[in-house]
Amino acid sequence: MAVADGAITPVMAIALAGSMGVGAQWLAWRLKLPAIVLMLMAGVLIGPVFGIFRPNEVFGDLTQPIISIAVAIILFEGGLTLSLHTLREVQQGVMRLVVIGAPLGWLLSTLALHYAAGLSWESSAVFGGIMVVTGPTVIAPLLRQARLSRRPSALLQWEAILNDPIGAMAAVLAFEVVALLNLDVDTTSEAIFHVGGGVLVSILAGCAAGLFLSWAFRRGKVPEYMKVPFIVVFLLGVFALCNALLHESGLLAVTAMGVILANANLPSYDEMRRFKEHATILLVSGVFIILAASLDFSSLEQLTWRAAIFVAVVILIVRPLTVYLSLVKSDVSWRERTLVALTGPRGVVLVAVAGLFGDRLVQIGIEDGALIAPLAFALVAATVVVHGFSLAPLARLLGLRGAEQPGILLVGGSPWSTAFAEAVKRTEVPVLISDRNRSHLRKARSLGIETFFGDVLSETAEQKIENAHYARLVAVSDNDAYNTLVATDLGPEYGRDNVFQLQRENAEATRNSLPASLGGRVFAQGKTYEELETNFRAGWEFRVTKLSEEFTYLDWRGQRPDAIIMMIVYPDGTLRFPGPDTDVAGGKGAQIVHMSQKLPEDKKTHEKLSPLAAGREEQGA
Repeated sequence: MAVADGAITPVMAIALAGSMGVGAQWLAWRLKLPAIVLMLMAGVLIGPVFGIFRPNEVFGDLTQPIISIAVAIILFEGGLTLSLHTLREVQQGVMRLVVIGAPLGWLLSTLALHYAAGLSWESSAVFGGIMVVTGPTVIAPLLRQARLSRRPSALLQWEAILNDPIGAMAAVLAFEVVALLNLDVDTTSEAIFHVGGGVLVSILAGCAAGLFLSWAFRRGKVPEYMKVPFIVVFLLGVFALCNALLHESGLLAVTAMGVILANANLPSYDEMRRFKEHATILLVSGVFIILAASLDFSSLEQLTWRAAIFVAVVILIVRPLTVYLSLVKSDVSWRERTLVALTGPRGVVLVAVAGLFGDRLVQIGIEDGALIAPLAFALVAATVVVHGFSLAPLARLLGLRGAEQPGILLVGGSPWSTAFAEAVKRTEVPVLISDRNRSHLRKARSLGIETFFGDVLSETAEQKIENAHYARLVAVSDNDAYNTLVATDLGPEYGRDNVFQLQRENAEATRNSLPASLGGRVFAQGKTYEELETNFRAGWEFRVTKLSEEFTYLDWRGQRPDAIIMMIVYPDGTLRFPGPDTDVAGGKGAQIVHMSQKLPEDKKTHEKLSPLAAGREEQGA
């Protein structure tokens, strides 16, 4: 359709959906708001409100396939994040939420749909199966924004990804039974065999594809530059073949394929996962915009006051009851149960699958199947808004959120780095020291500083260190190569701007220079390990200076011109690590953590007697 006719072209539509989705996520990051809420608002504004983008008019019959493929890739990427190492810690809870929670949630959702929303038993059974889905497309952005502790985060993530295909399969089974009773086209045994066989074949196909790719990658049968294309082709092929056998079974297959690859210990796993994460962010952004823009306000007019009752019952009764009954006498604490019970957002998969089965129910004579799509969108909108704004405060209330003041992970336990950590601790910034030598951590433990014995790059560190508590990583070991390796490997996880390391020896030499993609930002104003170690042995100390209106940064620098600024903590909790050429800006309430020579006695006396005492210095270790 031409632009002159008042509609945009498909290329313009894809660009618009992508830019609006990514823009909403960026704005949410800047404003510290739930990204999924802003994406929902953006889609509604450019769709039904202003009529700029109408997906069904622009894409036509391709709308549903586009969404289906995007959901398949999203679920596959979700499967890639499900390492069995993370499952061990929450295995019992996850198994109960899947084995007990899925059928129990199906039953309770069906009852809520029939008695609260007023749907027929046929429509309630089909839609109730779909409602087992809790939405990995929504959970991922929420977890990223809320910064939960590891266990509740793992519970929500595993449940969302595993129950997504299970919910789709439940809807398929319910629809087959409804079609059997209404059309009398098949026998019960044949219907059950068809669904069961399709599920089994889908799981086997996904596992087989994952095992084959693992074998091919490990044996070098596929060159490095073709690994991601191979994965995408296999993903789409498995998804399409399984869907041809049994509708929506492809979701189960691609999830199984992702889990197999995630636990194959492939050397190139991190690169594959990061590519998929980037693709998923784009797909989640675009698909959510498309679905929100597809909303037809006239369809919502079919809903009555019972829709509001239904949404409230799902959020306040069905979800909590499902979780609490599933986790009775489990090893999941009551705090974790409460958080999971009050967090059940629905997303893209629910809307996409609900719309599909709603139409199919209408085709076989179940008229109220037309209400499934608007009910699904109402549920998604309500849960996205409610849980988007409630998850972080609820986690904070229950003590299941990362530290309010993001901390520092120090890699390297030398005497001077321990003294630095002790000074950081007195600014009330959390700090943890990691080292591969137990004896290097002895002094830190005696000072009450959190420690981790082992390699920070190990799987044990991934399981034991609560990354949600630490927003900055600083590599300060005596091994420049190891510091560079740590900063490079963990850069994508912490963010390149949040990873620092000591200046390497002779780094300015051309033969020793590294590309910008390796290592972290310079720490300690460009000082090397040897320089800091020499200063510490010469009697330099770590101090914390709090600035005030009377004692400014210039006053402090005048007294200590040679001090090395390690870190500045601003009153709002912002941390800054100045580089060698950084213009340092202090202000009232800012705390400077620095390495300085001892002041002469006359200056110490002046400090004590001076009215500048508001800018007092606290002696470091």
